[in-house]
Amino acid sequence: MSEASFARPRGEIFEYAGATVEMVDVTTALAAARVNPVELLRRTTWPDPVQRVDLTVSGADDPAGPVHVFTAVISTGAEEMSTERMRKIVLGNDPLGVLLAKRIAAGDPVAARIVDGVGTAAAAAYRKLGLDRTSGPTAGREPGVLADAVVGLQASLTYEQDGTVARLQARVPRDEVGAEHLRAFVTLTLQAVIELAGPDALTGRRFLISRDSPPPKAPVTTQTVTLDMVGGLADVVAELRQIAVSFRHPEAMARWGARRPQGLLLYGPPGTGKTMLSRALANEIGADFREIRTPEILDKWLGGSERNIKQIFRDARRYRVPTLMLFDEFDSIVSYAGGGGDAASQALNAVAGIFKQEMNDLIEANPNVIVVATTNFPHRVDESLIRSGRFDIKISVPKPDEVSRTEIFRKMIRGLIAAHEAPGFRMFADDLDPGALGVAATGMTGADIKEVLRRVQLTKAMQEARTGRAEPITQQELLDATRDLRGRA
Repeated sequence: MSEASFARPRGEIFEYAGATVEMVDVTTALAAARVNPVELLRRTTWPDPVQRVDLTVSGADDPAGPVHVFTAVISTGAEEMSTERMRKIVLGNDPLGVLLAKRIAAGDPVAARIVDGVGTAAAAAYRKLGLDRTSGPTAGREPGVLADAVVGLQASLTYEQDGTVARLQARVPRDEVGAEHLRAFVTLTLQAVIELAGPDALTGRRFLISRDSPPPKAPVTTQTVTLDMVGGLADVVAELRQIAVSFRHPEAMARWGARRPQGLLLYGPPGTGKTMLSRALANEIGADFREIRTPEILDKWLGGSERNIKQIFRDARRYRVPTLMLFDEFDSIVSYAGGGGDAASQALNAVAGIFKQEMNDLIEANPNVIVVATTNFPHRVDESLIRSGRFDIKISVPKPDEVSRTEIFRKMIRGLIAAHEAPGFRMFADDLDPGALGVAATGMTGADIKEVLRRVQLTKAMQEARTGRAEPITQQELLDATRDLRGRA
């Protein structure tokens, strides 16, 4: 596979209504949509009254045969009661509000907690008074059809009764679908936005139509990772997205009397990314991340461990902002000790017993908290502790298969290119083949692949330090490093 389609994908760029639209890796996205729905319009800002546009392509079976379904959901009306909106309500424009806003921007956690605590109360008052519900700008509009005569694409346009959502949908036979159909559907979507926002509303804006989020310009760390950055593990990521949606929309949960998951157990071999997925889930929710490690709980003094676990949950009940609590290496904290009579077994049993009690009503005591536990050895954890009601969802995080390993290589390399390449410096050569890398890495985890890249980067850096020059990393160098690491495993 060439550089253009792997490391530095290029796409089609076109202009529409004063906006610039770039479409990247369309062929890959359309192929992937045969299996799972693919989001194509990455996060961007929209002109009022449009708040958000979700554009997806998916596969379906019609009576006449398989089709690709293009869907655009245009959300208008009142802004969601997000953390950002709550802060705007609380801060206002008075001098104290400006001061607190500056403190929050500087990363002051105390100021953020104060404002978010007041904001949560304000959001509740807005919902109770019905101020968060308004009649949207699409109210009273009649459904219709938008068409692109060049490719013969027709899209149905419908509106929801509350006037806050417009839905555009088109279907194309799978054997006929191509980039021209996606381009036509994008222009129809923008046309629908213009009808709501005005003829000049898109002037100067830029839109990226891509299966992937644009890589960050800074190196990705555990603290900044998002679910979009996770390579492979499509089913796991999809389930975590569902959890995030249920956490972010408590009003929908309450309306249906539904209870979102209180606890999540991630289990699987070492190096498969369980801790990273926990952090990505927290970032997806927009939650603080609180990691509880074994030394914080287990204490050599009699009764110390029990006091520690009680204090951890006492603190959890007082959190006033969304918080994900991670118990990493869960088995080392609450391993099932059976009938052992020694002091260590008794301490573990006591901790596990208190953990059960605390988890029984945590979500009722504080709906801002979700608990995630990870373990490499699920058989070491007492089944009664992780039963439904305490840990409602249990997800196996396996070693990646060939397709997933290829995706991991692809995303990691793209991230490195975005973070480190600059004019006059190329980090990777043009001969990269992700499929071959995925095959060569058979049996390896995401952590192993990250180590392969680290070794090659270090080799190149040392070569430049010694000689003043180093060529870009080649496919053969990556293959050699992969096989070397596998041979030492």
